[in-house]
Amino acid sequence: MPVSRSRKARAARKRKRRMDSVEHDLSDAQWDALRAAWGGCAYCGATGIPLQRDCVLPLSRGGRYTLDNIVPACGSCNASKCNDEVTGWLRRRRLDERAFLVRHLEVRSTLAPPAPVADAPA
Repeated sequence: MPVSRSRKARAARKRKRRMDSVEHDLSDAQWDALRAAWGGCAYCGATGIPLQRDCVLPLSRGGRYTLDNIVPACGSCNASKCNDEVTGWLRRRRLDERAFLVRHLEVRSTLAPPAPVADAPA
């Protein structure tokens, strides 16, 4: 069977290779907890619409689907952000960068499992 050489098909194959090369450990339960914690789009605050998983650090820049890197986003914000760096994108959209970063830290610390405590050396 011949391989499609269209630009869209090449991009899809490249994305699949990139996705397969890293470990994604976001469970469905964690995704549900993230959506509940944010209460809407993490960027614009929109509620009552379907939310998509958006990587704070895009997959194309080394991000993964993990609890620390995923936020719920409306389709408009997710498509607009594309693979941009989140703080620069927030500034260009004139969204509150500081409020997002503080809230992101709060949600991460609330949902993250507690770190193991290392014994002090004797």
